Amino acid sequence: MTNVKVIIPAFNEADSIAHVIKEIPSLVSEVIVVNNNSTDNTVENAKNAGATVLTETKMGYGYACLAGMNYISKQPNKPDIIVFIDGDYSDYPEELTKIIQPIIDKKVNFVVGARVKELREDGSMTPQQIFGNWLATSLMKLFFRATFTDLGPFRAIEYHTLLSLNMEDKTYGWTVEMQLKALKKKIAYIEVPVRYKKRIGISKVSGTVKGSIFAGIKILGWIFKYSIK
Repeated sequence: MTNVKVIIPAFNEADSIAHVIKEIPSLVSEVIVVNNNSTDNTVENAKNAGATVLTETKMGYGYACLAGMNYISKQPNKPDIIVFIDGDYSDYPEELTKIIQPIIDKKVNFVVGARVKELREDGSMTPQQIFGNWLATSLMKLFFRATFTDLGPFRAIEYHTLLSLNMEDKTYGWTVEMQLKALKKKIAYIEVPVRYKKRIGISKVSGTVKGSIFAGIKILGWIFKYSIK
């Protein structure tokens, strides 16, 4: 049986985290929630829902993901696949099965859940998110002939492939870094269309002007860095 582990970065997701955990398919061997300085009941609610809860005090999405990877690296039995999903309940956790299937079938090593317009709830993505995704993926197409259409956070990757990427971004650039490195290393990938709904709570990135600006700068910085390598 394929060993699948899920990493969920979480900052103040008390109202949503249990919903996410409980709807993750039972085939997953461990759900790892990385608490990133939450000031609400995120930790308690995640533990009560059955997740392993880690603490990362350095603020940043990438920091949280790296903490989850570090925890897994110390386990004797390594997973076959790592799935990343947000803790805000904007994704549909039950769709994890279709996210991982192309990897199980040995067709690809990396799958991104694409939040296609036809499957998105109205208002689930802000205008700046939609524009940012379009700009980033258009540049990836221009520079690398990529076929990505989204930087969606709901994604699955073969564990050994993930390690080979030597992920380093600590904040907003985590998703685009993974996709750019996959392109540079010619790792087989595919997008799988997924549904997307309005998140519970306010986004720490797209929900603020500061967050949107910093995310945009970081994402474009990664793209231009790799375009001249």
